[in-house]
Amino acid sequence: MRRSILLTTLGLVATATLVGCSGADDGGSDDDAGMAEPSAPAEETSAGAAELMTAETSLGEVVVDGEGMTVYYFLQDEPGSGTSACTGDCLMAWPPVLAESEEPVVEGVTGDVGTIETPDGEHQVTVDGRPVYLFAQDAAAGDVNGQGVNDVWYAVAPDGSQVGP
Repeated sequence: MRRSILLTTLGLVATATLVGCSGADDGGSDDDAGMAEPSAPAEETSAGAAELMTAETSLGEVVVDGEGMTVYYFLQDEPGSGTSACTGDCLMAWPPVLAESEEPVVEGVTGDVGTIETPDGEHQVTVDGRPVYLFAQDAAAGDVNGQGVNDVWYAVAPDGSQVGP
């Protein structure tokens, strides 16, 4: 019985995430762009460890964070704007990739890497001027479950291009 309730709840959360992250302009705010609870937070990057690097996945070589988790672009973000369009509940499903300083430590990424300041004063990593995110439903290093979600979330290639359409 408990397993059935748990599976039903997980199914509803997954559905809410996919529906909420459509990016469609329905007159509402971007705050409802994601509804899933985040997975356990990644450990903070230790001094000198890369905050962005590359790894082979089923999509080919992509940008990953220091824990090996796939990094994604949100197509509603405007490159170079200095802000993130993913706010509120969206950040529950798509947590930002954060750096310890304004100059992220990078290995193998050839796109232009920088940061923007989050509303709470942290440094969100950018690639080619676009903020980057993780997907809460990627459970292990190399997972690419966020690829193509609602045609607005795409993995990042090492040169800064988006993987896919």
